[in-house]
Amino acid sequence: MLHVTIAAEDEGKAVPEVPHADQIALPEAGEPARIETYFPDVLDKVDPSAKRPCVAILPGGAYARVSAREAEPVALQMAARGFAACVITYSCAPARYPVALVQVAGAIAYLKRHAEAFHIDSGHIFLMGFSAGAHLALDLGCEWQEPWLSGRVGAAAEEMRPCGLVLGYPVVTSGAYAHRGSFDNLCGDDEELKQKLSLENRVTKDTPPAFIFHTLEDTSVPVENSLLLAEAYRHAGVSFTLHIFPYGGHGLSLGTADTVQKGKRPQPLMQCWPDLAAAWMRTL
Repeated sequence: MLHVTIAAEDEGKAVPEVPHADQIALPEAGEPARIETYFPDVLDKVDPSAKRPCVAILPGGAYARVSAREAEPVALQMAARGFAACVITYSCAPARYPVALVQVAGAIAYLKRHAEAFHIDSGHIFLMGFSAGAHLALDLGCEWQEPWLSGRVGAAAEEMRPCGLVLGYPVVTSGAYAHRGSFDNLCGDDEELKQKLSLENRVTKDTPPAFIFHTLEDTSVPVENSLLLAEAYRHAGVSFTLHIFPYGGHGLSLGTADTVQKGKRPQPLMQCWPDLAAAWMRTL
């Protein structure tokens, strides 16, 4: 397992080109982000030139914390399905927008630049997010072409673009169905910024395809967040897949006994989502 720290230091300093570097200098102040990888070794008698698709995982936590339940357990499931997996631990409150966005964009650029060393397919790097982490993944999907982001990261736009998004019970809207805590932690009292980051209004033809799943009983982040997002994808003419499972509240992770929150029941009907997501990613 390789640990890479994404530090926030000098303005305008580009992502270094040295594989296995400990520090990736990014311009935003605050706590450094971290990439924890679950990349399989190249085994004896296996073609060393073979490349795996990669899934970079953004756990949720309302932009206040990063949930462990949506980190390693999910990465191990993706690795078991033949993907190189990694977890990005990004900065949360009191850090505000765009600190986490810059960190994640830098992480994607780092993975692409070092794809050969990591035996991953640079053209098939996916971003998977849960709850607020899904909002962050979608935000990069909507903003990867922004010149200011390229300047902050020190990377070309295409280096920061994931090829697809997997979005679990995503925070999307700052409107009537908003998870207010997530937007307060991300934006503070800036109401104009909250409106800007209501991402159902930011999807364009250049937003990567998405696999979206939600539960009907989610009262923390209502299912309307995913429905609004699906409508936005449809309007933009971008491919998406939407799965709505009938049972279970928010933050279920894998829906298994060892990943649901204390006091909540496992949800067998939604435990199929990793297989569905893996099959979808293989089609891109």
